[in-house]
Amino acid sequence: MGGLYAIYSNKEKLGRPHLTSNHSLFGAAAAASCLGLGIVGSVVLHPDFGLDKTNKTIRFAHKMGARVTLALAWTAAFSGLYQMSPSTSVLIAFGAPLLVFAPLALM
Repeated sequence: MGGLYAIYSNKEKLGRPHLTSNHSLFGAAAAASCLGLGIVGSVVLHPDFGLDKTNKTIRFAHKMGARVTLALAWTAAFSGLYQMSPSTSVLIAFGAPLLVFAPLALM
């Protein structure tokens, strides 16, 4: 959230419009999803005082939502790199480890 504040304040200071690229849209979606999952996880699934901590359906949705959030974040990072450097070799060097380790991260 601190990073989003820095981005927002710098755009305001420079007079640039917000949410105009795919990178910014994916990043905003990833941040909103991360915040939402954090709130749901804290209130509903917390092991000590969660409102419905034993509900397997909510736990499964939370787990899948986290995977979608990670995919959104990776897409935001990759599209930001593409905007800065559309060089194929740079994109492959950055994207190849993501593809290789995606199965491990999404377990």
